Amino acid sequence: MVEKLALVGIGKIARDQHIPAISGNPNWSLEATVSRHASVDGVASFETLEALLEERPDISTISLAIPPQPRFSYAEAALKAGKHVMLEKPPGQSLAECFALEALAREMDVSIFATWHSRFADCVPHLKSWLSSRELKRLAIVWKEDVRHWHPGQEWIWEPGGMGVFDPGINALSIMTEILPHAVHVCEAMLEYPENRATPIAAKLKFTDPNGAEMTAVFDWRQEGLQTWDIEIETTDGDARLSLGGEKLEINGELIKSGSNNEYPNLYARMSELVRNGASDMDMSPFIHVCDAYSLGRRITTSPFEY
Repeated sequence: MVEKLALVGIGKIARDQHIPAISGNPNWSLEATVSRHASVDGVASFETLEALLEERPDISTISLAIPPQPRFSYAEAALKAGKHVMLEKPPGQSLAECFALEALAREMDVSIFATWHSRFADCVPHLKSWLSSRELKRLAIVWKEDVRHWHPGQEWIWEPGGMGVFDPGINALSIMTEILPHAVHVCEAMLEYPENRATPIAAKLKFTDPNGAEMTAVFDWRQEGLQTWDIEIETTDGDARLSLGGEKLEINGELIKSGSNNEYPNLYARMSELVRNGASDMDMSPFIHVCDAYSLGRRITTSPFEY
């Protein structure tokens, strides 16, 4: 059965990822969009979610590709209208919001999905399987990119709730929490804030592993030239390196897999499965690490940032 879907927010991520993924999945039909400033050719357009919900009761699923700050009110309205809801990452601006939405989805008997797109990169399942039978000795995340390239002029990421460098950093944490066979927690953090911004531009984290493995993460939004999205792993029985954000996997120096970017098609396939089975997926473990980093982080002020 084809599910009718509305996409809320028609910005860069919607055009680059959501719309192609929806169009390529026969289980979904993009029936409408919600945006005050943009639309999609051939698709019904609404300026408000309220208007959409009133005029198109036949649409079963709402996908929210808007910044995290206003996302709670949109998701709450959609859930109360009996719609399934798909949340772009991060799923909200606070854990409390996300837990409230999860409870509301249960109450309304609909599906809700906190999407972590990097978990759905081609090589992540293979690395998870490989690591499951090995003892971890070291895990090092290095996630460095150019904010001017990936978030041009997007001021919301520098405001409270926008998460700053943790907007991409949480992608790495979503992979880490997916592949590890046990839970870890942040024990130390250093956060660099531009003197004119409310969220960090760089961060360094250390984790406590119950088995004593050395675990670190470095996030930086000031990278120019080649971008870096790597996770290096050492075990008692071999080493692995996940790069390109999860599209390339090497084990013991040998290329195991190098795939294409199928993250968002995989997300919409997962959402279709959840709706079909009457289930939800609201894993908050990546978000918990970010909140702990803010709680434990030593704040360092650095030079101003301007686009």
